[in-house]
Amino acid sequence: MKIWAPSQAIVDVLTDLPDVECVLYDGGGQPPEGAEDVEVWIPPLIPPRLTAELLDRMPKLRLLQTVTAGVEAYRPYLPDGVILCNARGVHDAGTAEWAVGAMITVLRDFPAFAAAQERGEWTYHHTGVLADATVMIIGYGSIGQALERRLSGFEVEVVRVARTAREGVHGEDELPRLLPEADVVVLLVPQTPGTARMVDAAFLARMKDGAVLVNAARGSVVDTGALVAELSTGRLRAALDVTDPEPLPKDHPLWAAPGVFITPHVAGSTPASLRRTSKLMRSQMLRYLSGEPLNNVITGSY
Repeated sequence: MKIWAPSQAIVDVLTDLPDVECVLYDGGGQPPEGAEDVEVWIPPLIPPRLTAELLDRMPKLRLLQTVTAGVEAYRPYLPDGVILCNARGVHDAGTAEWAVGAMITVLRDFPAFAAAQERGEWTYHHTGVLADATVMIIGYGSIGQALERRLSGFEVEVVRVARTAREGVHGEDELPRLLPEADVVVLLVPQTPGTARMVDAAFLARMKDGAVLVNAARGSVVDTGALVAELSTGRLRAALDVTDPEPLPKDHPLWAAPGVFITPHVAGSTPASLRRTSKLMRSQMLRYLSGEPLNNVITGSY
């Protein structure tokens, strides 16, 4: 059985499996020979530009296992009969940690203090604080749960929101009522047709004055133009690990918008994520070889 794997670390944890040929393909340059014999493809973190063409050249493909929670780059091109699995769970720690750090960074005005340090200026002033805040988590899955665990010592009230309501979790249809009460709104929803630009001008208008929008989901979830308009008034602030477009062009107005803190899609890019990815890939391949049910199989829209 031939497997394409995106890193040497993943190759190393798979090479001892019986009757397996594991080939390194990190998505750069020309793909290796033998695409027609690939049975399992583990694509790289950043989807290859030729994803659709590659899938067309893989008649023996039976499993596409991503190293990301998102699968939007592959789902439209997935051939019939191919199982699609994501890496749910491996980026929980890094993404949740980034979200906590990002909201504190904005609330405590760290970017302004860092800029003042570069200028050698002592700019004493009061800042916001996370304590006593209401933090709304929209997209309450495994990352949302990891985020709530990390927030447990910060003396905040957590409001949980998911696509559909369940015990202890509000449904997205309740957002118009809930948004005005949140001091921090964290986006952790997947990229689907239903979440495209869900954070539009009306959504932002419902957020309370001084609230912080934290996007660790996908850039397409937010209407960038509407966000820039709100930030320009100074009424809202934002911390963004993802943007639309992405990468963000150098001359894009979002860079210069007041009250925004931007990182280049690095929330899950940590050693913990790499370790957990390798562990999941080996576990999945052992299940696949033995005919056991796979974890994280994608059905429906997500």
